[in-house]
Amino acid sequence: MRLLIRLFFRLVRLILTPFMLITEWLTTPKAINRSPEQLADVNAACQQLVLYQFSACPFCIKVRKEMARLGLNVEKRDAQYNKQYREELATSGGKIKVPCLRIENSDQPTQWLYESSEIIGYLRHCFDNEKRSS
Repeated sequence: MRLLIRLFFRLVRLILTPFMLITEWLTTPKAINRSPEQLADVNAACQQLVLYQFSACPFCIKVRKEMARLGLNVEKRDAQYNKQYREELATSGGKIKVPCLRIENSDQPTQWLYESSEIIGYLRHCFDNEKRSS
């Protein structure tokens, strides 16, 4: 019975995945406008960030859409199919859970954020110019 239930949910995921990815592509917002200087600063700051994700995870899609809105060029690592990235997530981050944002600071230990709402809050705090100028 367990096998049947597993196969059922795999089939559901297999059917829904293309629709989720097409919906993400169609509804992803345009990036906010930045001056060339601001863009250079943002791109430099993004070099310290890595997003571990699964392509069809709804929470990962939510984070990727916010990254697109903010115009962030963050490295994305597929922890679902890449064994090396999955192992990094497990050993360094402590658990295999996505989305996960790895934040490297030269003066602080590496930070791992696991909840999509926390990741989005962090990204907005650091990179949303509209909210900073208000």
